[in-house]
Amino acid sequence: MNSRRVKAVARKEFLHIVRDPRSLYLALATPLLLLLLFGYALSLDVDQVPTVIYDLDRSSESRELVHRFSGSKYFKIVRVAETTEEVNRTIDRSQVLVGVLISPGFGGRIKAGQDAAVQLLLDGSDANTANIALGYAQGLVTLYGAEVRAAARERLGAPEVKSLDPRIRVIFNSDLKSRNYIVPGLIAVILMIVAAILTSLCIAREWENGTMEQLLSTPLRPVELLLGKLIAYFSIGMADMVIAIVTGVFLFQVPLRGSVLLLMFTSGLFCFGALCWGMMLSAAARNQLIAYQLSMVSSFLPAFLLSGFIYSIDNMPQVIQAVTYIVPARYFVTILKGIFLKGVGWEILWLEILAMTIYGAVVFGLAMRQMRQKVA
Repeated sequence: MNSRRVKAVARKEFLHIVRDPRSLYLALATPLLLLLLFGYALSLDVDQVPTVIYDLDRSSESRELVHRFSGSKYFKIVRVAETTEEVNRTIDRSQVLVGVLISPGFGGRIKAGQDAAVQLLLDGSDANTANIALGYAQGLVTLYGAEVRAAARERLGAPEVKSLDPRIRVIFNSDLKSRNYIVPGLIAVILMIVAAILTSLCIAREWENGTMEQLLSTPLRPVELLLGKLIAYFSIGMADMVIAIVTGVFLFQVPLRGSVLLLMFTSGLFCFGALCWGMMLSAAARNQLIAYQLSMVSSFLPAFLLSGFIYSIDNMPQVIQAVTYIVPARYFVTILKGIFLKGVGWEILWLEILAMTIYGAVVFGLAMRQMRQKVA
């Protein structure tokens, strides 16, 4: 392999990129736009749930419970109903997600230490949000009931009932903000998409423009052609990675607790594998449209669905869980969350780093094989 020829190919690709400012702008702006779009639009936080209240008791205890709902950040009372039919109608029209019906005699029964009924109606068409909102509502009602009973026992001089006092501590993401969970995984998905698309078109474009025959007439070897193109697009991919990290840390306020050096090294490793995958598709397709479609299907969908970015891998069927082991974004998402949120290092992430290294070597070999076959 001749390093001068590799540098010449890399220089040619850099000139091609610089002379096409629209493509360069698109390559650098796409990660930022995607991160802003998904970072702000995609949220797993459930708060300000629209709620309707129907208080049939109208006691001081029921009014206090209503006040608890209105004062909670998880619920937003948008209507106080006068009939059960009004509650059902607002839920049917998707005006509210939760309906709270406080039964008559609620105050007297809860002060007497008896069971007091509070009916919760939820719109199950959004099952995930409804399930989370149900947990919040049950916790709020249970806590209020316990406080009222404790106050009643204190007034009556009854002995205090001892109960478990759970001490809860959430580590790594103490505020439970979904943005801290989403943004690191989103960086992996974006880098996979951009890297695969960048290189999926470069060799196919050479065939369509007829310049590949000119390159083949030179002493250039397939490995030199592949490495030269990789150097150029690797630089852009790492620039995209820096943009994504800076945006995540300074705009979305995601904590970066781990080593920046380890983060950049693993990012480069992941970017190399994604670029090689795009190169292989480009060499196999010889058509830009087909190469683009193949890169989107094979990079975006696996990275989004099978990396653990949004959907937990442990909840997937066993067959799908086995498939995720060949998705490089799975390992990079784990690395990003470990470095960003947990601040862990090599001693914890070495298995994921090894898996990405193996993936990069295998895909580079496949891309080389494909290049040799096309050149031959």
